[in-house]
This record gives sequence, C-alpha cells and structure tokens, in this order.
Amino acid sequence: MKKTQAGILIIDDDEAIVFASKMVLKKHFESVYTLNNPKHILSLLSETPVDVVLLDMNYRIGFEDGREGIYLLKEIKTFAPATVVILMTAFGKVETAVEGLKKGAFDYVLKPWDNSRLIEVVKAAVDEARKGKKKIAEAPARDTFFIGNSPAIKNAYALAGKVAKTDANVLILGENGTGKYVMAQHIHQASARAGKPFVHVDLGALNENIFESELFGYAKGAFTDAKADTAGRFELAQNGTIFLDEIGNVPLHLQSKLLQVIQSKSVTRLGEGRPRQLDVRIITATNTDLRSEVAKKIFREDLYYRINTMEITLPSLRERREDLIPLADFLLSKMAEKYGRETVVFDEKALQQIEVYQWNGNIREMENRIERAVILCENNTITANDLNLTNITDIAVDENELQLSEIEKKSIEKVLIKNNYNISKSAEELGLSRAALYRRIEKYEIGNG
Repeated sequence: MKKTQAGILIIDDDEAIVFASKMVLKKHFESVYTLNNPKHILSLLSETPVDVVLLDMNYRIGFEDGREGIYLLKEIKTFAPATVVILMTAFGKVETAVEGLKKGAFDYVLKPWDNSRLIEVVKAAVDEARKGKKKIAEAPARDTFFIGNSPAIKNAYALAGKVAKTDANVLILGENGTGKYVMAQHIHQASARAGKPFVHVDLGALNENIFESELFGYAKGAFTDAKADTAGRFELAQNGTIFLDEIGNVPLHLQSKLLQVIQSKSVTRLGEGRPRQLDVRIITATNTDLRSEVAKKIFREDLYYRINTMEITLPSLRERREDLIPLADFLLSKMAEKYGRETVVFDEKALQQIEVYQWNGNIREMENRIERAVILCENNTITANDLNLTNITDIAVDENELQLSEIEKKSIEKVLIKNNYNISKSAEELGLSRAALYRRIEKYEIGNG
C-alpha cells in the first residue's frame, strides 16, 4: 500500500496514546511526528512541514475542561494557518470539541478511537490542508482583508503601507475589535519579511510566571519542567515579525526585561548566559492610553518610545459609519463561503439595523453576529431577527427626530443637486456608501415629489 505524502503531528501527554496512534498512522502516511509536551508545538511547526495536527485537549492533571486544547488550537491556527487541526478528546467531552470546531478545528475523534475512523478523518484533513495551501497561494491580497473608504481607515492603511517598507517598530492603537491583529498581519505581508514567520503573542493572556520562558525560551534544566532546550517566541519569529498584542497589560517589573531585548536585539534563554542575536520586526498593540499610563508611572517611558517609532490608530466602527454596509457584505461573503451558503443575503431591515447599531464591539462583534446569522437564517436571507442586535429599540418618533430627518433630507437633496445627481460624488461628499445613499433617497422619496 502506497503511503500518502503528508506530515502528521500527534500531540498528547499520554505515551500510550501517542504510541498507539503513531503505529496506526505511519502505515498510511509518509511522516508521523509526536510530541508529549505542547510547549514545543510552535518550535516543531517552524522547523518541520506538518499538514495535520492531532491535538489532545487536556494536559494538566485535574483539569479536563479542554481550555488548554482550545488555546493551543488558536495558537496553531495563528502561527500556521494552513495546518489542519483534529482534536482528540475523551468520550463525554464532545461539547468542548464542538466549541473547537467553531474555533477552526477540522474535526474531532473520541478516545478510544476506531482505527478506520481515525484514518478516514486524517485523510480528509490532509485533503483539506492541500486545498487550504492552494487557496492561500492563489488568493489575491486584496481579498484577505477589508479596508474601507472612511478617511480615518484609509489614512491608517496609507501610513501602514509606508512603514511596512521599513523595519521600524510600530505601535497600533484602537479599541477592542477594531482590527489591530489584521493590521499587524498586513504590515508583515507588505514588508520584505513576507513569507517569514509571523508570531502573535497575546500578552494579556500570558501568565506572569511563564512570561520569560514563553518569550525568551529556556535551557534544559532551567526549572523543574524544563526537560529540553526550547526556543521562545522571539526566536521563533527570527527573520520575520513578532506581534506583541495587549502590551499595555505587561506588569511594570517585567517591562524592563522586554525593553532589554528590544534595545539589544538579542535574547538570552532562561538558564543560559549567552545572548542570541535577533533579526525580528516588532509590532505592538494596545487598547489602553499608554501616554496616560506613562504619566501615572505604570508604563515605562523608555519602553514606550522604543515600541513607538511609528504609531497607527485604528478608528472604531462608530467613527466610520460609511463602511458599515460594505464591511458587513465582506464579512457575509467570508462566512457564507465558510458554511457553504454562497447565495445568502441581507434583507432591507437587516441592512437598516446594521447602519444604526452602535457596534461597541467593533469588527469582532459584527463578524460574530454575521456568522451566527449565516448559521440561523432560512431561505438564504438574513433578517433583523437573525442578527439579534439587542441594543436597537423601537422608540416612538418625536418632533425633534422628525426635524432631524427633514434636515437630513434637505442636506441630501442639496448635495445631489450640486452634483447633478451623480450618486458616487454625492455619496463621497456626504460620507456615505452608494448603497446607504440609495436607501436614504428611497426613504425620503427624493426625486418623487
């Protein structure tokens, strides 16, 4: 029997599980790798071609809620987007595995597994990995993210385009959900480092006790569980970009250690004495006011200036309302493809609610709402009920609102006349999308009187 050309990685701290699964899979696949310690996942993925990861969901004794598996799944999908992940879980923990599917896992297998089922799932995952790699290779860059037409977001991306050509450190500011991660990826992909590692570190989720070992790595024997030399996130990003998200959450006593690495462009693993030189682009992000933190002496001023060679601020959706409908259409297309519902559309009421909703959670909230709606909608039409935008209330229209509507109607009429009813020019001058302007023309019956 000819083996399938693919790299399979099995990660489980139970040696019996690792041995048994390897014995089954190596009969069918060319390369089968194993790990007992999940801390070494990214190191192995950076050095070894892996198509599919079989990932156990629990590693600490006494903790069986699958949180570790979900966290590691997100880490893998961020570091190696084309790698397909299959979750392994014990019978009775299916709910957590299903949550993993929502987070990007391909499938799950229950332990103890049926060998034929295991082989079948892994083969399907290999096919999925090949499709994913082909899709990533063929997809034009413009289809991978949404910019928009508001002046604030266009200025932010124009600035990003300039700084991407350099190796300057970049600080990205903005509320939660405004797209700081996407901006960091865009800068990396537009730089000379594209194709090299892009390593994302959520500093807000990083426990103080493992801060140094995770970021800087450690030598064998450096502490009780240090059973092998392990590279930290900075080394994994060598020749590429490291994105330090939520940098405002780093405790003051650890900021000096981070500053030393940035200043010296080198990292010293825990338990070692020699520094290792780094060639890494540093992008940071935060939703906090770092200037205020500096003034309060809870964020180091010297670190602030080190990370802030160039500052890019991303606007909230409340500041770019002309982009709401185009962004919703972009996200709908993305989710429709994900769930195989390419013909799904918004109805008129849903579009109206998207325009007036506050979107305090920004792009992340919109994406979540639309994904949910794509799953729930019937007849391929998303209604206002499917979106479930709960902060919209039906308020009786009072005299002031009628006056405001009349003012808006007259303003639109004035601009349309000025531009000889050229919709594109009028929409741009009013700060609206073409679709939004058409809806207002219909709403106010402009041109029908």
